[in-house]
Amino acid sequence: MAEDMFGAIKVLFYVFTLLFIVDLLLLFASKGKLVGQRILPDKLSNGDDNLIQLEVTNTYLFQVHAKIIDEIPFQFQKRDFGLTSKIESGGSKNYNYMLRPTERGIYSFGSLNLFAISPIGFLAKKYEFNIDQQVPVYPSFLQLQKYDLIAFTNRLHEYGLKKIRRIGHTMEFEQIKEYVQGDDIRNINWKATAKRNQLMVNQYQDEKSQPIYSVIDKGRVMKMPFNELSLLDYAINATLVISNIALKKQDKAGMFSLSDKIENRVVAERRSSQMSLILETLYNLETNFVETDFSRLYIDVKRNLNQRSLLLLYTNFETLDALHRQLPYLQAIAKQHLLVVIFFENTELNTFASKKADTVRQIFEQTIAEKFIYEKKLIVNELRKYGIQTILTKPENLTINTINKYLEIKARGLI
Repeated sequence: MAEDMFGAIKVLFYVFTLLFIVDLLLLFASKGKLVGQRILPDKLSNGDDNLIQLEVTNTYLFQVHAKIIDEIPFQFQKRDFGLTSKIESGGSKNYNYMLRPTERGIYSFGSLNLFAISPIGFLAKKYEFNIDQQVPVYPSFLQLQKYDLIAFTNRLHEYGLKKIRRIGHTMEFEQIKEYVQGDDIRNINWKATAKRNQLMVNQYQDEKSQPIYSVIDKGRVMKMPFNELSLLDYAINATLVISNIALKKQDKAGMFSLSDKIENRVVAERRSSQMSLILETLYNLETNFVETDFSRLYIDVKRNLNQRSLLLLYTNFETLDALHRQLPYLQAIAKQHLLVVIFFENTELNTFASKKADTVRQIFEQTIAEKFIYEKKLIVNELRKYGIQTILTKPENLTINTINKYLEIKARGLI
């Protein structure tokens, strides 16, 4: 009995050794291999799902069981990403997955690792491709496509189409023409009149382009995260979209950032390269963790903005006291420009306050949360009392609410 068992074990050992050698020859001695490629876009869109493509080709003369491990950038904290599939001889397969970055900057992919396993399955041969690929993460350019046509849909009809009233120095020269009765004599061009020996006047037309500035507070209040994205990045994404829409509505788009000083300035223009300039500026904008100085905003606006402009101020106020410290500067700015203060609801507090309270401690905590929620509404009323327009929005609704406010202002002829 023991001899029979020993003989069976020997046979199994020889079979195993033979299969091991065959498997070794199939994977390492044959001419075939696995070929892989990671296909990345030129840049990733921050806060959005971005498509990553993998392409794997089997040049072996037999079907391969492939294990695919892609080394995703450390920012995503995914260490268990892997795919398995069977690929026929000479066949190719494509695999797609999505990544949602929440920070701007350079993201580095490691190796695309492919493990080829023959039908025998004893061994696996490793192949590496696309080692150390890098891709930048930019502000959400995918939202440009999403909201690109909203300014030209029926959304404006809800506010009523009106002729836009131009305020301040909003006349630009069109041509010189002969004087006719009713023309403003203040527009007589005396040089042209002398040359033609008849009265000639300068003709002007309403200037269609109004300056639209996105003012981004990059102080410490904007570092607060919601859904893994900071308030600063929500503001950056909204700035990119509203600038694009403003340019398509024939306005001038510009931006600058605000903290303890004014930085990242892009003067409002309508040139073809404006969106690229704004995109690159937003890409490099970072929080500096200091307290924002609104007096510098007032001084800078008074010094540099001579034409009445629409200022979209992205900031955050949590209490009335915080607002009252800055209110005199906001009032002074609003006297010369159309100021819209945009700040955020605390969605986590809203969720917490809506839960059922079971203990005295929970009731106390929810009362405090409701007090902060109510203060946000008081801030809105306080700003409106001084004629300052406001948007109080959930972070995820920031872009669409900013667009709607801009379209409303255009339709009502406020700029």
